[in-house]
Amino acid sequence: MRPGIHPVSRPVVFRDRAADFRLLTHSTLDAQDTVEWEDGTVYPVVDVDISSASHPFYTGTSRVVDTAGRVERFERRYGRTTSARH
Repeated sequence: MRPGIHPVSRPVVFRDRAADFRLLTHSTLDAQDTVEWEDGTVYPVVDVDISSASHPFYTGTSRVVDTAGRVERFERRYGRTTSARH
């Protein structure tokens, strides 16, 4: 491998606040926030919206996640759709 072209991999905690789940792994992401792990070591933390602990495929439950207000933005832009008359 050529030196100096690869990103630095470091331990990072990925945190899913909705499911109260944390995962310590290696990543090239650079995070500003930090969190103390179970062994007392402080690691950078990255917050995620969905993880394996909260994803409907793995949990078997359905949950609507609309963090950006996409439905409301669509309805404002194109108006509400009306059902077809019979």
